[in-house]
Amino acid sequence: MRPDKPISKPEFWLYRHYKTVHGLRIAISFVLTFLLVRLFQIPEGSWPLITLVVVMGPVSSWGTVFPRAVQRIIGTIAGSVSGLIALKIELVSLPAMLVWCAIVMFVCGYLTLGKRPYMALLIGITLGVVVGAPAGDFLTALWRGGDVIFGSILAVIFTGIWAQRAYTFWRIRLSDALIASLKIYHTGLSPNLLEKPRLNKPIQKLLTEVVKMRSLLEPANKETRIPKSVYEAIQTLQRNMVYTLEMQINAWWASRESHLLLLNAPTIRRTQALTENLFRTLSKMLVSGIPENVAATAAELEEVDRELKSLLSQAEHANAEAAQVYGYVWLSLELHGQLVRMNDLIRMVLRK
Repeated sequence: MRPDKPISKPEFWLYRHYKTVHGLRIAISFVLTFLLVRLFQIPEGSWPLITLVVVMGPVSSWGTVFPRAVQRIIGTIAGSVSGLIALKIELVSLPAMLVWCAIVMFVCGYLTLGKRPYMALLIGITLGVVVGAPAGDFLTALWRGGDVIFGSILAVIFTGIWAQRAYTFWRIRLSDALIASLKIYHTGLSPNLLEKPRLNKPIQKLLTEVVKMRSLLEPANKETRIPKSVYEAIQTLQRNMVYTLEMQINAWWASRESHLLLLNAPTIRRTQALTENLFRTLSKMLVSGIPENVAATAAELEEVDRELKSLLSQAEHANAEAAQVYGYVWLSLELHGQLVRMNDLIRMVLRK
């Protein structure tokens, strides 16, 4: 998939209502699979249905369902072979069959704590399903293993129809986080307020949403092959920006005297307007996939930064009120640096 592909309005609507879409997808997939089982009179027909729900149910994105289905198929094949061997050994010696099952389950338990826990778990589950067939009934065992594979393949097919991408969902969530940051920034530094606004709940909600985004990093990496370290860097940077915002708002309202100084500083107001514009532009860039719009704002921001740094150079001779102003200025520069780094990372992602 193209990392810079624009997110259309229908896509935006679908991802905004992803829970409803996911529920409808599973419902339709279940009904169609049930009709296929009945139409072709597939023996042990409950296993494709169970597998379909297990593979598709917990996750909705292609980057999660596809690896999950592949692991399930590999685990099912390995478990089926192990189960058939167990059934064959049972015809000779039941104790020997139990020893074999114990060995397979030991390997399963050991690998469950490794890099492919789901696949390892499926080996043990499929072994239990296959050996649950009557002694010597290889046909039933084969049907059960085949049905699980059939269900996994159907899950991949149904998920692939207008597939939801974790990468697209991540772009929308990050765009929302930037807009939420903009609203907090605008409200916290508003010149129209007489006292500090209560922003603890919006800030906490934003931090919670940023943490939730971590679940999208692994599948997004699998869908785009963009290094996970890039996503991690953006994730960390977004969280740090929220903390910087919180400290900057505290500095803005530190005292009445410093607050009046900041309100009457043209450079500060210009800086705030540019910062809000950059937040807004980065958010739109994630949706449109076009990174060129940021260049003009970033260039103007560099010019303002030079003015702010000239103010910082006077900090050595500052009184208490001025020191609080310079603290705010330093946090402004820090936020600008974070926004510029965010711009670079987003451009890297969009252009891969």
